[in-house]
This record gives sequence, C-alpha cells and structure tokens, in this order.
Amino acid sequence: MIDNSRLCRLWDRRWPDSQPRADRLRHAHPSRWLRFHSLPGSKRYPTSEDEYATVLHRHNTVIDELADDANLFLITCGWGETQQPGRRDERLSALDPAGVFWHALPPDDYDELWTYLYASQVRWSRGLLDPVLRAVADGLLGGVMIAASDLSWIYHPYDGGADVLLPTSEQRDQLRGRHRDWLSVHPAGL
Repeated sequence: MIDNSRLCRLWDRRWPDSQPRADRLRHAHPSRWLRFHSLPGSKRYPTSEDEYATVLHRHNTVIDELADDANLFLITCGWGETQQPGRRDERLSALDPAGVFWHALPPDDYDELWTYLYASQVRWSRGLLDPVLRAVADGLLGGVMIAASDLSWIYHPYDGGADVLLPTSEQRDQLRGRHRDWLSVHPAGL
C-alpha cells in the first residue's frame, strides 16, 4: 500500500528543490546524473528483436546493479486538464495494475496539462519490468521512474536511453565507468 504523504516526505528529503518530473531531474541534480543510451550509435528506436534484446539487457543490467534491496517503486504518469485525474489510461493500467494515484503536478511553462503520478511497489527481478521498458522504448509511455524503496536513486528510462540519478557523484562516476560503451559522445552527456 502506498502512503502518499510518506512518499512525498521521502521525495522532499532525497530530492530537495525538485518536483518528481522525471525529465527535469538532471537539471536539478546535475552532479548526481548520468545518461546511458539504449542502443549502439545512439540509435533512438529499436527496429528488430535483436535491438529490443539490447535495450532490455542494458536497462535490466543497470537496474540490477542499483537494486541492493529488491523492493522498488515504479512511478508512472498520466496527463489531463484538471487537478483530479479521471479514469486511468488502459495501457498504463495494464502495464502497472498496482499503480495508485500518488500526486498531481500542475501545468507550468513546459507542460500545459496536469501530470498525474501513480506509484506502485514492485519486488525486483530481472525482466519483471520488460513490458514497461519496451513500451517506453517504443515511445508509448513517458515519465516513468524506477526508484529504490528509500528513493536514494532514480532510474528514468526514455525512448532512446535512461537518465540515472544516484546518491553521490562518486557513485555516478563508478556506474559510468562500468558502462562507458553505453554513454553518449556528446560533451554534455546527452
């Protein structure tokens, strides 16, 4: 069972001065951020089953390395025009049936709609989130975050790769060193 107020307090303690908007965390915490690309050559979308296997292997490998505790949060998003969410999208419900409404983020300069965050707790095992990760890789699902049960790290897959936010810059550098071949050649790491 998700305790919304506890999750909000935990977020504020771990990720101060930032909202739980997956695509903006790298700006709020640049010293703890790195990005991996999910396919060689920074190819964005997989077009064969071999490429899907590569995408899933990379996602699962990093999450395996991060998941000291098998209990993780899966946070997914929906969007709408009012503060209260309507009926949850069927695809999202199918991919995360245990997800419960956690929090609503108001429209701002970047998002014209309300963002609805849904959270569930999952017991991690390799391959468990492959349907979610595959939907993200296809650009069908956005704003996903996979996080430690204490929110000490966040994994944000997107179509083309993943942003990873770690407790310290030292941990970020260690993870970066283990997967140098998955990094962008762009000077800013994008």
